Amino acid sequence: MSHSAEPLPMTARRSGPLKGEAQVPGDKSISHRALILGALAVGETHITGLLEGQDVLDTASAMQAFGARVERLGEGEWKVHGVGVGGFAEPEAVIDCGNSGTGVRLIMGAMATTPVTATFTGDASLSRRPMGRVTDPLELFGCEVTAREGKRLPVTIKGAAEPVPVRYKTPVASAQIKSAVLLAGLNAPGQTVVIESEPTRDHTERMLAGFGASITTEVTEEGRVITLTGRPELKPQPVAVPRDPSSAAFPVAAALIVPGSEIRVPGVSRNPTRDGLYVTLLEMGADIRFENAREEGGEPVADLLVRHSALKGVTVPPERAASMIDEFPILSVVACFAEGPTVMRGVHELRVKESDRIAAMEAGLIANGARVTSTEDSMTVEGSGGLAGGGASVVTHLDHRIAMSFLVAGLASDQPISVDDGSPIATSFPDFLPLMQRLGAAIG
Repeated sequence: MSHSAEPLPMTARRSGPLKGEAQVPGDKSISHRALILGALAVGETHITGLLEGQDVLDTASAMQAFGARVERLGEGEWKVHGVGVGGFAEPEAVIDCGNSGTGVRLIMGAMATTPVTATFTGDASLSRRPMGRVTDPLELFGCEVTAREGKRLPVTIKGAAEPVPVRYKTPVASAQIKSAVLLAGLNAPGQTVVIESEPTRDHTERMLAGFGASITTEVTEEGRVITLTGRPELKPQPVAVPRDPSSAAFPVAAALIVPGSEIRVPGVSRNPTRDGLYVTLLEMGADIRFENAREEGGEPVADLLVRHSALKGVTVPPERAASMIDEFPILSVVACFAEGPTVMRGVHELRVKESDRIAAMEAGLIANGARVTSTEDSMTVEGSGGLAGGGASVVTHLDHRIAMSFLVAGLASDQPISVDDGSPIATSFPDFLPLMQRLGAAIG
């Protein structure tokens, strides 16, 4: 998908049973980190299973702009010849991160302690998202930041010539903030410390350790205290990217709500910091079996067997929100097909994602006949065992997860559901449409 692509309307209709195997793409979070850490290692990192969505391709282009050699060898197979910690060159052009909040924030962190200057931009959706939550702690290292009003893109960072280590407590549960600070800490002398009161996805810590960095995590009264020793020589590693649990959520949800469905989703990450949706679905009564549990690339994975299920509403506690922050849109769809209310608490971070996902989901679900209420930090869906309405077109606000969520909803609603633009789906799940069609979904 180009960043200026024409809108691509899509419609989903009530479907028969979904059957077959859903080979979902590689994990987006791990794909970003594999490219960045490969670029910061000394030597050649070999990556398999890389997600080849636009978000990740933009990160690959950025690493090339900073001087790394990045080469695609085949489907999902890439190699990165890194320049070492502190070895980034100054980019000749603006770094365009498209739609990717993860990409832009992690790359900012990776270059903030190297004495080069870079300007970052993105598409209309990304340009509305707040960057101050990342640039503020990065300035503590000694870099200089210039941004548009509201600390939004475009952002120019002049990297610190003499960086200092930082001790930083994250104000909100955000793996992006934590990861940006840790990546900046790589080229700062001494120890950089990040404290988070709620655990967030830990892919950065796992991968830093795998590449040879000295990093420890300790649970204290303050929270999780992560300590990184700066100026390591990162050693190139083979990285096998597991399949993305956030992408798997869409065929899983579809199978749960379309009567008679039974699908298999192989090799999905079961990282406990990403597992909140699946914990919640099991509490709702979902028939999901986790088979062939194993470890790939330092991450726990399993094959999922999913069958259509009679579901009941539950309350999702706020402390679970960080482990499923990207899955609340599709959970709100599933909740329509449960009996009774599903209450989602601690979801304020959804207000500043690719769109205000609470507002977008609430508006779209109500337009299609659901009963939904929300507050700044919660969302409640009154489930009635199905989505009796449908028939409306939903505004996606350039948000891939909003688009996919409503297309899944249309597979089991009385009337078709349309989205105004399905093109952003390519940022995270380029094969979504053919994969769902192969399972029997009526989407087009």
